[in-house]
Amino acid sequence: MQIKVVIQYFFLVTGCLLFLINVYGLTRDIRVDNFQDEYLIFPNDQPTSYNSTLLELIRLGDENDIEYASRITIVVAKGLAHLDWLVYPEDTFNQLIPIWENYFLYFMGKFSGIPEYQRYHFANYLKSLERGIGICGDASMIMSQLLNEQNISNKILTFPGHVVVSATFENGKQYIFDADYGIVIPYSIDEFASNSRDIATLYSDAGYPLKEFLLFQRIYKENYGQFDGVEHFITNKYYFEKFAYWLKWPLPILIVLFSLIFLVKIRRKN
Repeated sequence: MQIKVVIQYFFLVTGCLLFLINVYGLTRDIRVDNFQDEYLIFPNDQPTSYNSTLLELIRLGDENDIEYASRITIVVAKGLAHLDWLVYPEDTFNQLIPIWENYFLYFMGKFSGIPEYQRYHFANYLKSLERGIGICGDASMIMSQLLNEQNISNKILTFPGHVVVSATFENGKQYIFDADYGIVIPYSIDEFASNSRDIATLYSDAGYPLKEFLLFQRIYKENYGQFDGVEHFITNKYYFEKFAYWLKWPLPILIVLFSLIFLVKIRRKN
C-alpha cells in the first residue's frame, strides 16, 4: 500500500510541476533580444517585432491576390532574423524549445536524439514569427500557410539547398515567392531553368552579394520537389506539434486530478 501512495504522490508532484512550468511560460518570450550583427547572415538583419509583423500581414482592402502575396513575401523576410542554423548552441536562440514553452518538444529535443527536435522548426507559422528566427524552410512554411488563409493555391518547392513557394492565381499566372530573401519571382516553375540568370539578377538587384547571384543561377536549373503545404512538407512534426500544444495544459491537470482521486481512495481504505 505504501508503494502505491508514494507513486501517487510522485504523479501529483509531477503534475503540479508541469502546470507551474506552463504558468511560468506565460511570463516568458520565446524571442531573444541579442541579434547582434555577428550572429546574422546578412548585415543589419534585425527582425521586426512580432506584433508589427502581424499587423503588416493583415490584408489591405484593395489588394488583389498577387499584390497581397508579393507584399507579405517582404514582410515575412523582415520578420525573421537569418542565422546560420547549425553554428550556435541550440539554446542561444531557443532552437531547442525551452521547457517553459512546451515540455513535450523540450524533452524530444533533449532525449530523442532526433536533430529536427534539437534545433526545431515550428510548423505553426505564428510560433515561427514569434521566435523571430528562421531559414528558407521556415519562411516558406509561413508563406504557404498565409496563402492558404486567403485561399490562394500554392505549393512548397524544394531545390538543392533552398526552399520557396509557388502560387497559382485565378488568371492562371504563376509566381514564385522567396520569403527567406523577400524576393518575388514573376516566372512559373516551368520557366525557371531557361530564365535562371534573370531570376538570379533579382537577388543581386535587391542588394544581395554576388555569391547569392551565383547560388541561385545554379540551383534554379536543378531538379526540385514539391509539397502540398506544411502538413505534407513535415508530416510527422506537423501532427506531433499540434498534439504537443493541445495536450500541454490538460495533461498536468489530469495527472493531478487522478492522483488526488487515487489518494482519497487509498485513505478511505485505510
